[in-house]
Amino acid sequence: MDASIQPHSLQPSSFFKVQERDLVAELLRDKRSPETRRAYAKDLKDFFKSISGHEPNPQLVAEFLKLERATAISLVLQYKAGLIERNLAEATINRRLAAIKSLVKFAQKVDKCQWSLEEIDGEKVQHYRDTSGVERDIYSQILSSVDRSSLLGLRNYAILILLWSNALRRGELVKCDVKDFDQQGARLQILGKGRGTQAEWVSLNSGTVDAIAQWLAARFQPSPFTLHPSDPLFISLSNNSPGKRITGNAIYNLVVEASVAAGVQKHLSPHRIRHSSVTAALDATGGDVRRVKKLSRHKRIETLMVYDDNRINHQRDLTDLLGDML
Repeated sequence: MDASIQPHSLQPSSFFKVQERDLVAELLRDKRSPETRRAYAKDLKDFFKSISGHEPNPQLVAEFLKLERATAISLVLQYKAGLIERNLAEATINRRLAAIKSLVKFAQKVDKCQWSLEEIDGEKVQHYRDTSGVERDIYSQILSSVDRSSLLGLRNYAILILLWSNALRRGELVKCDVKDFDQQGARLQILGKGRGTQAEWVSLNSGTVDAIAQWLAARFQPSPFTLHPSDPLFISLSNNSPGKRITGNAIYNLVVEASVAAGVQKHLSPHRIRHSSVTAALDATGGDVRRVKKLSRHKRIETLMVYDDNRINHQRDLTDLLGDML
């Protein structure tokens, strides 16, 4: 139990006569994104273990939802205070609170709870404080260092050029199947972040098309892997899981390894490549955020304004101006 939370009488009861609904399982099934399901499951497990010492089960969850409103809010506030004491990031705290609020809101819909947690505020988060990445010539250096004479090198090169040229998220890449690559039309179908099953096509430049085509051709012919339209576009080549869909962690690791091998000092990740691409696109278009939004696929143009402000760094210009006045 979290040290900041006082022991509470909330315990899984052993005398329930009626089998309670598994509201946590129902809530998770209601979430389309696998990432959200995994995160909420982890967050709710942490919450119930913190307040009761037990992992969530239908009876324990039901007992929590039947508490008096003031008691429940007090418990959640104590839990939030414990998260702060654990020095968790603001975004992590807010996600855990969101998971609890989502559970309560879902319980309200099915008439299993009579109160809400809307009064509980999350932590203030400043998004995209650091949108810096690497310069184009440094990324070219990384690409040039990839040995494309091997199957692994062809795969890694195709992934690295896709991450840069289309500012893709690694979560979007891992979901792509062979059928999503349209070589003739020079495009790739992706499932964008927060868009559920609504796939969208993104255009590819000729270099990216060639890189993917070379990877697939090499994978199909000397390789033992049979190619089918429903197969993952990018697969693992490790001894532990050959032929299986590549994971987000594997993409992260290959980016880190490629940058280190190229002698890049700055820590690079798939998302920092995305930052690099968006910033380079803003540079190339003179800060045309509406045009770059087609590349980045951000929902809010205000997000791109943060990229643009960081790119130009008005604060540094004004600091220099003030300094010159002295």
